[in-house]
Amino acid sequence: MNNSTSTAMDNAKNPMDNIVVRPLRFDYSNIEAQDPVWSRSSPLFAIYINALGVHIPYFERYLMSSFRSVRQQIKDPKLLKEVSAIIGQEAHHAKNFVDYNQFLIKRYPEIEALDKRAKDHFEQSLSQDSIKSKIAYVAGYETFTFLGGMIILDGYDKWMKDADPVIRSMWVWHQVEEVEHGAVAFDVYKYFYAQHEWYRKWNVLKSLLHIASETWKAYKPMCKKEGYFSSPIKAIKALAFFTNISFKLAKSALPVFANKYHPRQISEDESNPIAVAWRKKYSRGEDILKMRNNDLKTMIKTN
Repeated sequence: MNNSTSTAMDNAKNPMDNIVVRPLRFDYSNIEAQDPVWSRSSPLFAIYINALGVHIPYFERYLMSSFRSVRQQIKDPKLLKEVSAIIGQEAHHAKNFVDYNQFLIKRYPEIEALDKRAKDHFEQSLSQDSIKSKIAYVAGYETFTFLGGMIILDGYDKWMKDADPVIRSMWVWHQVEEVEHGAVAFDVYKYFYAQHEWYRKWNVLKSLLHIASETWKAYKPMCKKEGYFSSPIKAIKALAFFTNISFKLAKSALPVFANKYHPRQISEDESNPIAVAWRKKYSRGEDILKMRNNDLKTMIKTN
């Protein structure tokens, strides 16, 4: 990254002001004890977000293909630059998460079929959906990757403070970038179909249902493998966690249905200390691929 780009990102008041493509690759062979239940702060959060991530890389590829198909029709230079940036960020996300799914399959064999099912689903949708349907679905889906990014970063102390350095670093990177490009899909939809606001809102609901369904399908076998279905109390605890975080995500989307909604309204003056410090640490060229507990503490204190 050149110094001008780094400085622009550091000084950006809103995280959406400058989208940086960071070509990161995480080494899953360095995961502590090769344990996918990577958070000691909240094991159920680790299981939940692992489950959420199973189908995500294939949606990300769906987004990339959809935006590439309309990129030449975008005449707004700023939006065109942002579209190129989101494609770049999502390409690196997808690569890492496809590899991470292979790591998860070693512990949870059932994930292999879900991984293939997600891949087939989005590839079939790409071949069958209209351009309008693709752009609307991407806008709906990105509503929740953006909101989820803020929710997860805000819940860092509760969910990730004591965790495996590699997987935590991967998720922090992913959520930081999801917030950065959180307005792009919305702006692309508005650029082409601003008069069809109802269709955007419908796709928000459609996306929420798909995310919850796909996450639950992966969450169940993971919880079973980790012993959460061995007693009624543990099962209730696992179900309550899934329900609570799903409700939090759905509730956070209520402003999205306002006619004057824009993602920037939610991210304006974003000051999550993890995100701000992480961006600065990356811009200085420091290691962000394997951050231990003390590394995160130091990172926040020094920024």
